[in-house]
Amino acid sequence: MPFSSFCFINSFKRLCPFCSTCLFSKAEKNASLEQVCYTKKWRTYFATMIQFCDERSSHMALDGVTLAYLVKELAPQLIGARIDKIHQPEKEEIHFQIRHQGARRLLLSTSATSPRFHLTQENKKNPTSPPMFCMILRKHLEGGKIVKLHQSELERVITLDIQNYNDRGDLVTLQLHLEIMGKHSNLILVDPTTNTILDGLKRYSHAVSRYREVLPGRAYLAPPSQGKLPPQEDEELWRQALYKEELDHPITSILLARFAGISPELAREIVIQAGLTTEIRLHQCGDIDLARLFQAYRRLSNPAEILEIQPCLYYNSGNQSLPVAFTFIPFQQYQELKTVSVPTLNDAIIGFYQSKFIANTVESKRGSLRKVVQEQHSHFSKKLKLYDEAMSSAKSNLNYQKWGELLTANLYHIPPGSTEVTVEDYYDPALSSVVIPLNPHISAIDNSQRYYKLYNKAKATLLKTIPLKEAALEEVKYLASLKVSLDQASTLAELDDIHLELIGQGYVAGKHMKKDNPKQKKGRSKAKSTTKSPKDVPQPRVYRSSQGRIIYVGKNNAQNDWLSLRKGKPTDLWLHVKVIPGSHVLIPLEEGEEFPDDATLEEAAALAIYYSQARGSSQVAVDYTHVKQLKKPNSAKPGMVIYEQNWTLYLTPQPEILEKLLASEELSE
Repeated sequence: MPFSSFCFINSFKRLCPFCSTCLFSKAEKNASLEQVCYTKKWRTYFATMIQFCDERSSHMALDGVTLAYLVKELAPQLIGARIDKIHQPEKEEIHFQIRHQGARRLLLSTSATSPRFHLTQENKKNPTSPPMFCMILRKHLEGGKIVKLHQSELERVITLDIQNYNDRGDLVTLQLHLEIMGKHSNLILVDPTTNTILDGLKRYSHAVSRYREVLPGRAYLAPPSQGKLPPQEDEELWRQALYKEELDHPITSILLARFAGISPELAREIVIQAGLTTEIRLHQCGDIDLARLFQAYRRLSNPAEILEIQPCLYYNSGNQSLPVAFTFIPFQQYQELKTVSVPTLNDAIIGFYQSKFIANTVESKRGSLRKVVQEQHSHFSKKLKLYDEAMSSAKSNLNYQKWGELLTANLYHIPPGSTEVTVEDYYDPALSSVVIPLNPHISAIDNSQRYYKLYNKAKATLLKTIPLKEAALEEVKYLASLKVSLDQASTLAELDDIHLELIGQGYVAGKHMKKDNPKQKKGRSKAKSTTKSPKDVPQPRVYRSSQGRIIYVGKNNAQNDWLSLRKGKPTDLWLHVKVIPGSHVLIPLEEGEEFPDDATLEEAAALAIYYSQARGSSQVAVDYTHVKQLKKPNSAKPGMVIYEQNWTLYLTPQPEILEKLLASEELSE
């Protein structure tokens, strides 16, 4: 069975990963999983599913061919290296500190999202107590020497042969197998003389896998063979392999299903370099097409064919910090992306996975902070609704004062036991009639007093609720501004600033702040905005207008306060979208200058719109005024200012102008 197929099918329930329905016929259910998966039908299915999922999860897979180039590149640096120390900083990550022509660090990861193998300079913090697997590796491998590095054909299995002295002083060779298989990736230490597993990073029994167990003392079984062919030198044999698949299947899927070491990206590249479309099917290919396909396949899938690799990283135009793919030579399918050549394939892998790790960390932190903000926003929105309902009810009850006075003026007209009375409304110039309900069990004077009490209660409710509603409304507005800041944050540092702000406002417990401290909650509205020490000055976004003028944009509320109330001179120009949450924008002005040029003003307004909740809207109102007009009320939330004198312009940002502006971003001063 193709080992990667485990990613797509439950070996017991045999369910489709997408709709959870049974995939097998009755006969297939009774057959072994390995027998089923060697059939033409399921080989193609799994190839298609692998391709589909790889395309969804990433633009690049660490395929067998790429691994072959990596092994070839790293072999001179690893073979002969002495293992000084072994660490396990993460649950699924092992680091070897090795010494060979200098100190190096080898990373072996079995992460479900980014299993990999490469040299690294990253020195992560290690746990106080090493995990069991780390201790086993230290016992058997520390002080040992790497004597061989090899790959099983073009499978995604890397093996390190390591020589070391055992407890009896005998020189022995152990094998460390890194199986790069998606969520089933594993790192297994084996004694090759007896083929016995000493331990595995991920242990499991037959309760999890019917094929094999990864437990100490069990025999080591390599991942099931995928039944794929090694790189073919004979074109006729290569064609025969193609024609064992269905004629109406895409060439990319057939290459993926039949030949070892090929990923969806490499399969597409083979087809593209053959001058064909990636959708072409086998029955659409003539002899010339197949000949070109074979040459492209032979050139790209056989590591022996490329004497010198040219590793590349690829970036989307909108994100120059996060590579979307890496390759061992330039790929034509990525020619629309920004291509950056790097010295080694190891550097390309580091650049890709470290950026991916940082991006995942950023999104994880953004998600946790967004959850806090969303929960608080919902909490105060519900409060706001309750206050509105209470005020609406109280306002309708204010009329009870008039009823009480009308009853007092007409006491002698009300017979005992009446359920209602009709009186003239002397508050109305037309002297209209008013029907007032009465409680028949009490006197007329008591009815009037009852209405006075209801009025006083309604009045007290209003007096109490109005400030509570205003406070809740401020919280809702403030939390909406935090949502905008979170959506626009692009680095961990920016998210850390927002995290500190949440701590300062009492939404999140800090080191010296307990979440359930009543004093903290009581003083939440009076909490001061979180600011950094003088040596750690905020770093707002800095842009250049088309006229060369500097434009500052705050990244969060703390920066907005600093930019508007400390950085800006009284005569500088300040901009903000009207009413809607967004960043503060500042244009520094020269002495004696009242306004910048029109182009700079409009471009600053475009940035104010872009970094606000109004992004993508048209005819957005943007207020602008001088910094001296800004005031921050006592107890105001971070980022909240008021102003009275201002001008307003209405703008629909032009995409081409905005693109140039965003491209002009400079390093913060």
